[in-house]
Amino acid sequence: MTIQDINSTIEPQKEALLQHPLYKKVKTIEDLQLFLENHVFAVWDFMSLLKSLQSKLTCTTTPWFATANPETRYLINEIVVAEESDLTIDGRRQSHYEMYIEAMKDCGASTVEIESFLAEVISLQNIFVAIKTSNLHPNIKAFLDFTFRVIEQGKPHEIAAAFTFGREDLIPSMFTEILKNFQTNFPDTDLRKLIHYFERHIEIDADEHGPMAMKMITELCGDDTQKWIEVQEVSVMALDRRIGLWDAIEETIAMKVEMA
Repeated sequence: MTIQDINSTIEPQKEALLQHPLYKKVKTIEDLQLFLENHVFAVWDFMSLLKSLQSKLTCTTTPWFATANPETRYLINEIVVAEESDLTIDGRRQSHYEMYIEAMKDCGASTVEIESFLAEVISLQNIFVAIKTSNLHPNIKAFLDFTFRVIEQGKPHEIAAAFTFGREDLIPSMFTEILKNFQTNFPDTDLRKLIHYFERHIEIDADEHGPMAMKMITELCGDDTQKWIEVQEVSVMALDRRIGLWDAIEETIAMKVEMA
């Protein structure tokens, strides 16, 4: 099995995401704010996939010892540098999650729900209990639970699969166009940081992180057929959860319209 085989298998899920009716439902600033307030959970849990991979593929404890594969060590460390400490639009260093939070605040989206959830995670010291007892949409709960189940399983190739194939690289370009239209139609709303966030994803995912992540998968699976099968299974499930997240956001926007 190869990367091409995985891509062929997940094509229906990727097509479903590209054709999802959610995009046409984001028509007003209020719709955009609802999108951000729900999508931010995916921005946050992506960082946990990233750091889980770093802990598996590099040495993050003392005393230090060289891990087995210098290539995967290099690949994940390079990705971490940008994702955890990228340059903001005004030249500061921030994680992509922090950039997203700032962008949300600039366009009037609330960060209360994500911040309350993270406070519960810290308080309970158990991510699965925090997810289960939260008031989040069931699809968002399923999305988060899947991510942390994969992390808990502890198989680097499966975590890499959720990280690589579960976070499709086509959506940022689509949302950048939506945001540029919003900037024209709603000039009083500051979307510069949000546009920068999505443009950074397009730039580094296409040119750097995408190819690096694919190479990481290849390195981790090698000639092990079972690992390739598990990568395929996790990739399909990860994209199914992403479709569920999109369904939840579409439903939230539709409910707002009905109540208006």
